Amino acid sequence: MAGNLGAPVAAGVYNVYTGELAGTVTPTAAPVGLEPPRVCAPCGRRMVVQGRPDGWWARCSRHGQVGSADLGARR
Repeated sequence: MAGNLGAPVAAGVYNVYTGELAGTVTPTAAPVGLEPPRVCAPCGRRMVVQGRPDGWWARCSRHGQVGSADLGARR
């Protein structure tokens, strides 16, 4: 894992919101945690995403699961 973030949303080759190469524009709601990631940063696979009333979780078949609660604790 890179830093304190879970592998699916840690620094990687792909933008976790758009699937394009890293460094592209992210959605406006993403920095405040309202937009869940859709693509795994290291491998570019689409993730299974589940929204809940209190947040969301996203799971990559190769790199595991991360949730909004996990990221919120690191802000």
